[in-house]
Amino acid sequence: MARLQRTLSLGSVVLFGIAYMTPIIVLGTFGILAQSTGGMVPASYLAALVAMFFTAMSYGRMAAAFPVAGSAYSYVRKAISPKLGFIAGWAVLLDYLFLPMAIWLIGAAYLGSAFPSVPQPVWVLAFIVITSLINIVGLKLANTVNALLMIVQFLVLAAFVVLCIHYIGGDASKPLWTLTPFFNGDMQMPLIMSGAAIACYSFLGFDAVSTLTEETKDPRRTIPKAIMLITLIGGLIFVGVSYFVQLAHPSAQFENVDSAAYEIARNIGGDLFVTLFLIGLIGLIVGQFASGLSAQASGSRLLFAMGRDGVLPKSFFAALSERFGTPVNSILLCAVVALLALKLDVTTSTSFINFGAFLAFSLVNLSVIFHYWIAGEKRGLRELVLFLICPLIGLLADLWLMVSLDKLAIMLGVSWLVLGCIYLAWLTGGFRRQPPEMDFQEAA
Repeated sequence: MARLQRTLSLGSVVLFGIAYMTPIIVLGTFGILAQSTGGMVPASYLAALVAMFFTAMSYGRMAAAFPVAGSAYSYVRKAISPKLGFIAGWAVLLDYLFLPMAIWLIGAAYLGSAFPSVPQPVWVLAFIVITSLINIVGLKLANTVNALLMIVQFLVLAAFVVLCIHYIGGDASKPLWTLTPFFNGDMQMPLIMSGAAIACYSFLGFDAVSTLTEETKDPRRTIPKAIMLITLIGGLIFVGVSYFVQLAHPSAQFENVDSAAYEIARNIGGDLFVTLFLIGLIGLIVGQFASGLSAQASGSRLLFAMGRDGVLPKSFFAALSERFGTPVNSILLCAVVALLALKLDVTTSTSFINFGAFLAFSLVNLSVIFHYWIAGEKRGLRELVLFLICPLIGLLADLWLMVSLDKLAIMLGVSWLVLGCIYLAWLTGGFRRQPPEMDFQEAA
């Protein structure tokens, strides 16, 4: 059987994960989080980082135990049961299928602010059409392009932070170092957790590096390390940048919460500031476009793999274009789903996606307990902490974040889950047989 070459080092895998997270998204969702938390964005990112840290630990443990490319789907299937594994895969499918919609919606919101004469739906449709055409023709992403995009994003974030610090320094009443964005007498924990539930959208993709298992050197060691580094680096970027932006603009009121960072740049003033932010806006749009392109490509490949292995109808999902060799049907389905962006706002779309993520994350935490603590009978003091207490903290944190989502997101998420259970019942003949298993190769 043909195998991919192991060429990726720890640094390459970490770079892929950080690029997938799109660090500049901290500016794209700032207004939404500020409004949700009452001006406590850094606190919400810190809460999200703590929750994701324990979940990342569980992903690392399961990646070491089962170095396969199937991520949550494979971990839950192998550690607990094939049927529950299907539900985990169904939850992950929610992320992959709807993530491009949220990404393009954020990009369209910023383009709409920069060019108010053009209706926002026009930008949404432009994103969908262009990325779909590129993905149908075929896409090859080189490490050099990935690195270049990351450099642009980091330069934009650094420039924004420096200008925020300059603005704060010009006002003697605003201290540069304070705990107010993290803790004050007016903070409300339900609002912080509600914001953290949205902030976790920025962390989606830290587990995506598990798909690189077959191409990574010494994956049993490299992938777990990469998952933890990606989570910590991404989290520190989100907390740090949001801290300075929050100090520069402590209010939670915006003309358009979907493009608040653009408004902050405009309100702070100064031709240099606005000019640099317009450059940053281009960086944000490029980042969103590249991220949406990658997300649609990943989602369509997941649908293709599920169709090829009989988890989804083969005749539709397993079809490849004779000319381009790409899963056209799956790509077009992702494009059709993304049309929902014409009717949804950023808050609802990101929260809806997070429901699937939190469900999958919860099951991965549970998998650690089943695989190591229960089946493996690892019962020492160290094992108690690593294989029971830590995953339990991650599990409870994910469930808390899930119930902190807005009601519409929970309703849509539960509807997706019910639909998955109905499909699983049909696929297994009323749960009497096991669902088909997707073909993920194990790495030595």
